[in-house]
Amino acid sequence: MYEVGEFIVHPGQGVCRIDEVVDTPQQTYLLMPVGVRHPIRISFPVSGEDRLRPVVSQQEAQELINDYADLGIIEYQGRGGALEEEFFRTEIRNGTCRDTVAVVKTFRERIAEVRSRNKKPPVAYERILKQARDRSLSELSIALDLPVEDVIALFQEQDPTFSQN
Repeated sequence: MYEVGEFIVHPGQGVCRIDEVVDTPQQTYLLMPVGVRHPIRISFPVSGEDRLRPVVSQQEAQELINDYADLGIIEYQGRGGALEEEFFRTEIRNGTCRDTVAVVKTFRERIAEVRSRNKKPPVAYERILKQARDRSLSELSIALDLPVEDVIALFQEQDPTFSQN
């Protein structure tokens, strides 16, 4: 069981702080999402805590940033844009922080490739990139106890083309 004050990753909301554990009528975590504009407290049953995961450790976060240049992109072989978008959204929701950073790298490369042909990237690409970027930067920010801007700077040290966009 997680403790009050710990940071966890909720599959739908991303990084949350456990504010309270209440016992009525069943044991429930009261979670406060971190890094969102208008956070709303979430109730989450303790019995479903297997769907939650702890935030990566400081060491794991630093290793992930250091390994960014060597991180592979995700090859998706499915058919259709909607299925592809659902595949990557599921990866963001249920994957590890490393998986989410791999999605960021994948879509940064896809968008750059489309733009290199003087085309506008699909809106879905931008949407997936934003969701994965926000989720991974939020988690790494908590793990390293740094503002998001400093985490972006750490990524830029590894890959000068890395930017917030």
